[in-house]
Amino acid sequence: MIVGSILENTSLEKRVAITPDAVKKYKSLGIDINLSKNYASHLGISDKVYQEEGVTIFNTDREVIENSSAILQMSLISDENLKFLKKDQILIGVLNPYLNEKKLKEISSNNIKCFSLELLPRITRAQSMDILSSQANLAGYKAVVDSFSYFKKAIPMMMTAAGTISAAKVLVVGAGVAGLQAIATAKRMGAIVFATDVRMTSKEQVESLGGKFLTVEGSENLETEGGYAKETSDEFKKKQEDLLKETLKKIDIVICTALIPGKKAPTIIKKNMIDVMPNGSIIYDLAASNGGNSEFTKANEVIEINGVKIMGETNILNNLPLSASNLYSKNMFNFVNNLYDKEKKSFEINLEDEIIKKTIIK
Repeated sequence: MIVGSILENTSLEKRVAITPDAVKKYKSLGIDINLSKNYASHLGISDKVYQEEGVTIFNTDREVIENSSAILQMSLISDENLKFLKKDQILIGVLNPYLNEKKLKEISSNNIKCFSLELLPRITRAQSMDILSSQANLAGYKAVVDSFSYFKKAIPMMMTAAGTISAAKVLVVGAGVAGLQAIATAKRMGAIVFATDVRMTSKEQVESLGGKFLTVEGSENLETEGGYAKETSDEFKKKQEDLLKETLKKIDIVICTALIPGKKAPTIIKKNMIDVMPNGSIIYDLAASNGGNSEFTKANEVIEINGVKIMGETNILNNLPLSASNLYSKNMFNFVNNLYDKEKKSFEINLEDEIIKKTIIK
């Protein structure tokens, strides 16, 4: 069996699905690798490094696709390349079925098996494949580092002969994987950290990292069976808004991470809240690609509202592409390994396997 991967549109996506370390793992299963020319040269990884591991490099994307049993990507390939997919081929990546529903139905109707890794079930056996966790972990860290670089004051408390500098106060909105890493990173750098989430189960995790959890009445009922946040009621939103407005009067940096799978991100930070924030404060919105948690977030722009900078990064991991690719390629290998029958030396689509059943696009 042969798996292939082509270069992403690097103006939008710098991560790759197969790293040189991952090639060794595929080879140990007896799976060969095809890659397009200059596949990871933008990351400082030459084609020669891949070739030394036994990878076949093709000059065109078409050659890679036509000579591979499965195509492994970060995101859905371009329309131009989709036409080269053939019957019984497999396509695996972060395919975003909520936005690409029509296109994926057309592909699947041609008997091409599509698997979208963001649909992985939250079960123990799928943890090593969990791309949402591995990527969100890095995103939470990087959001703190980037927002601190824009902040005009020191982060930790400093006591000097000339006087004391107070520690920066950080609010993390959403205590999922990205939020918890943001809390841990900000705390390590000396900030005083607050956090809010609609899931009361997050309270213990936030406090274990040294953060103060802001409790909104009714939070205990707002978690799905899969561990994700539910959409909130108007009554809850009003209670949350009142609590946040009061808290934001003393907050220097806000890290927004709140997302609802398959839906627009909830608008949590509104104009009346921004108006009470100290001049020079920062809002870093990780939910920008889904509309943003701030009322004024603009994708891939830094804007200023009443002295508050609002940063909307749609793909923060383009700023950490090597680390992100290393984790993603391991997640991808573990998924392919689960799909691969070592005795038959072929990919087997067992719909009784919960991992396969949940991720396949029907």
